Amino acid sequence: MNLKTTLSALALSAALLGAVPLAPGNAFAQGGTISGGFDVGPGGFQGNFNPLAATSGFTWLVTYFEPLVIYDDKLAKIDGALAESYEISADQKTYTFKLADAKWHDGKPFTANDVRFTLDLARNEKAGSVFAARLGVVQSVETPDDHTVVLTLSSPAPSMLDTLTKVMMLPEHALASIPAEQIAKHAWWSTAPIGTGPFKFTKYVTDQYVELAANPDYRGGKPAADKLINRYFADPAAAIAALRSGEIHFTYVDSNDVSTFSSDSNFKVIEGDSYVVNYVGFNQEVPLWQDLRVRQAFMYAINRDAIIQSLYGGAAKPANCVYVADQLVPGGIETYAYDPEKAKQLLAEAGWDKINGDKPITILTYYTSPLATNVLAAMQAMLSQVGINIVPRAVDTPTYNSIVYQQSGNAGDFPLIYAGLQNGPDASNINIGLNEKQIPPAGANIMRIRMAAVSGALDAALAETDAFKRDARYQDVCKATNAELPWATMWVANRYGVASAKLKDFAWTPAPAGGPYQAHEEKWSIAE
Repeated sequence: MNLKTTLSALALSAALLGAVPLAPGNAFAQGGTISGGFDVGPGGFQGNFNPLAATSGFTWLVTYFEPLVIYDDKLAKIDGALAESYEISADQKTYTFKLADAKWHDGKPFTANDVRFTLDLARNEKAGSVFAARLGVVQSVETPDDHTVVLTLSSPAPSMLDTLTKVMMLPEHALASIPAEQIAKHAWWSTAPIGTGPFKFTKYVTDQYVELAANPDYRGGKPAADKLINRYFADPAAAIAALRSGEIHFTYVDSNDVSTFSSDSNFKVIEGDSYVVNYVGFNQEVPLWQDLRVRQAFMYAINRDAIIQSLYGGAAKPANCVYVADQLVPGGIETYAYDPEKAKQLLAEAGWDKINGDKPITILTYYTSPLATNVLAAMQAMLSQVGINIVPRAVDTPTYNSIVYQQSGNAGDFPLIYAGLQNGPDASNINIGLNEKQIPPAGANIMRIRMAAVSGALDAALAETDAFKRDARYQDVCKATNAELPWATMWVANRYGVASAKLKDFAWTPAPAGGPYQAHEEKWSIAE
């Protein structure tokens, strides 16, 4: 039996064991209802209803919440969403937004006060916002009238628009009475949320599905579909089984599942760059990783090319720093070609036998697919050959986040992680996982990396206002991460989704964190 066949068998087996049953009396595929596993896979975030805490899952959240600005569906440019237009001053410190004429789902008007309220909340660490550090440069939010918002920055921030694509606008009249320190996990998000999007929240059946109904007052016109339903699954394999059986119309799939759908006219395979670098992260609060030679040994010990060819089917690019885009990778950096003997030599020089030896080391991940299981098994076998004993521990995303974002005292629970972070479409996105200023609760530097060369290169790149010089600045980030190895960078893989051929005008982009981007959900429909 070849590898792909084995993986498919594993996926089917897992699906049969892990599928979540349909809610009683709900067939999910009748009466203009579109259903999907929109929160499955690395772009999903099952069980998260709060966009301020979202590290992924925007594919679903953006169907009922909206940001001021948003990427187009090619991730090539940023257009207006709740802002009809925007202007940036010559010194790049003032952003003026002209707002669209929109209504909240309860009929109240969307105004500039809602924008100010949202941005104040998003800048507040007490609110559990993952955007607090990224919005720290915002000096003031002014509202000259109901349809105008002026952001003044303390210094230029070329990545500001990219950040604002992810900040979903929230209703001041519904949330202002909730104390900031209580809002992160408040019941409102899963019981009565209101946005301005094409669909509005109707109900959530715990751990089974979320249902949205068409918003007849949507400024883009009444949606073609009557309902959207987001199904929850135990794992990606269960979602794939539901897609095959016709229970849902869309889900994310791994590369090894693509061949079984590409030749079937009942489905459409969607492929694209994930803009996500997968890496092995070294918790810097754990003494094991203090010596650079130990971190280098990981790079030399793992045969990335073999994993890419045998498990990803060639649908990935090896990453020797946090970027793989040609314009961001300078010549002359170390390529870390597979060399287990060099890995052994480095470990011996670092005194690995005394530091840890063959004691088991947990590697935590939120990747639960059969593909990820096989990738980690391959890493485990390769590292064992040089004297490093890793033990994979896969958990769901909420459990993972509860572990890695805990403020202190639990570093031993995740000495290593296998994870991914978006490195595009704006190169600044990698900053949140590496910059010392982004250590939780401020950001997503969950490995508690404090490397002056890395943070300095990132700060310089983030502050570069000359677009022609920006790529060179990010090349410096590449050099710093290649030399210092805050992470053992593995690869950037393609990402895939599969949609039923019955769906019309359906748009899904393999975007990092699930987007957001202009999917025009109001146009989605089902063929008769």
